[in-house]
Amino acid sequence: MAPLAGAAQDLDLDISGGGDELRSELKDAMSLVELLDQDNPTPQSLLAAAQADYSRIVTALYTVGRFGPVVSIKVDGREAAQMSPFEAPARIEKIHVVVDPGPRFRFGRAEIGPLAQGTEIPDTFRAGARAGTAPIRNAVDAGITGWREIGHAKAELESQQITALHPERKLNVRLTLEPGARLRFGDIVVTGNDAVRRTRIREIAGIPQGTVFDPDEIREAERRLRETGVFSSVAISEADRPDPDGTLDLALQVAEQKPRRFGFGAELSTQEGGKLSAFWLHRNLFGGAERLRVEGEVGGIGQDDEDLDYSLDVTYGRPATFTPDTDFYLTAGIERLNEPGFTSNQASIGAGLSHRFSDRLKGTFGLGYRYSETEDAFGDREFSLFTATLSATYDTRDNVLNPTEGFYLSATGTPFLGLDDTESGFRLTSDARAYLGLGEEDRFVLAGRAQIGTIWGPSLSETVPDYLFYSGGGGTVRGQPYQSLGVDLPSGDFTGGQSFAAVSAELRARVGEKIGLVGFYDAGMVTEDSSFSGDSDWHAGAGVGLRYDTGIGPIRVDVATPATGDDAGQAVELYIGIGQAF
Repeated sequence: MAPLAGAAQDLDLDISGGGDELRSELKDAMSLVELLDQDNPTPQSLLAAAQADYSRIVTALYTVGRFGPVVSIKVDGREAAQMSPFEAPARIEKIHVVVDPGPRFRFGRAEIGPLAQGTEIPDTFRAGARAGTAPIRNAVDAGITGWREIGHAKAELESQQITALHPERKLNVRLTLEPGARLRFGDIVVTGNDAVRRTRIREIAGIPQGTVFDPDEIREAERRLRETGVFSSVAISEADRPDPDGTLDLALQVAEQKPRRFGFGAELSTQEGGKLSAFWLHRNLFGGAERLRVEGEVGGIGQDDEDLDYSLDVTYGRPATFTPDTDFYLTAGIERLNEPGFTSNQASIGAGLSHRFSDRLKGTFGLGYRYSETEDAFGDREFSLFTATLSATYDTRDNVLNPTEGFYLSATGTPFLGLDDTESGFRLTSDARAYLGLGEEDRFVLAGRAQIGTIWGPSLSETVPDYLFYSGGGGTVRGQPYQSLGVDLPSGDFTGGQSFAAVSAELRARVGEKIGLVGFYDAGMVTEDSSFSGDSDWHAGAGVGLRYDTGIGPIRVDVATPATGDDAGQAVELYIGIGQAF
């Protein structure tokens, strides 16, 4: 016997047998425990909670396979079940709960049917397994889900026979399912919309009317609508009864967000100075969930005034173009870049399609034109390009900001056609990441990353400067100065290379509920010519990091030093961000 509360009323819970786990489960089920956590509960409310806790305790015991319990709840020595709720005492001093959970039961017979072909019933519902109401519910859910997945939307539990054999401590269960008719999607009735047209909502949802019912289609429709960013809530419900023609109508209810939004931000970097950014967004430009976003940025503030970076971009997006999972986009922008190896003023325009093939695979195809005026080691030049971009991403990570398992693969190919005196060619980049959790609850995580990039076609001196590759900094090799590795020309000037590779390894350890430590090593190389031929050089960096878990992603602080070169172990670089480094 142990006290559970120390207020004006004492609550004792006495359990015959069972361990701390059972005690904790019963405390979670009892409304008395919750009520006594509040300030000054009334005697009437305590008596009502005590009378309700008989069934709550029994239900909790049934859940864990205890089907012969005895429960006594005494209020100042009187059994609560025998007290009138209208005659509560003026004061309650002590509540004593005595529970004999009884023996554990196991399933004698565990039968369910009929089942749709391919339905898998949880292994917890079988003869000889520990009995409980949870395995029974899970078996029913699995059986109904199996029928719904092949079109029987109104499958249900028709009957159940549950018999407890106390001498044998066995529970015999027989569950009978009623699949119902195989149905097709009927009308989709949209409500709650104001500015977004109903026809566009149906197009974005993409539920194929007239086809066989599939619950996955409903889940996908809700996801598509939420991802537009136009709606604060989306809910699709099925009609209670199918129509005489074998169709099932759906009610699609939405709530719209405010159409316009703006934001701004400020950043400070020891390497790049200050940065200011702002955006304006319209979520529903023409009444079809079209998005228009205008954003601008100014960087390098506090550095040399001639080294300011700036950009202005306009992006238009239209969901559900051609297919429900295909989005159309149109972009235009101007930008000035001041990088260690070049200075560039450029303008670009592009259009394309992005398609979601599955939860894990996404792809993008776009066409564009870009014009730039640059100044670098090869002098002042102009570039005019017509580009085509094809990219794909395959992502199985369990958490984007703090992964502990899975992998991430992305690749982007950009063939470009040079106009006027600009040379043509092809640029390829790829990024691969893998994660392996070790220990209890993935206390340790091994993370690895590999990046490559190369350009074919133009010579080094005729390649668009921002198509060239550099290494060094937070995105490539930590500990080395930003974009410090490139190609040293015979003239003594510095420029990027036509090929690049980098590898990174991290060991992440959780040392507290919210604190983590990281050790890492990065290495990178840049070669002068395509396909990793020609002169090349490499560098490396190593360091340690601290992580603080915010619940949505860790705050990252990394301290790194060069592992190669004259500054090895001498210089220090600091990196701060949100989310893991990769």
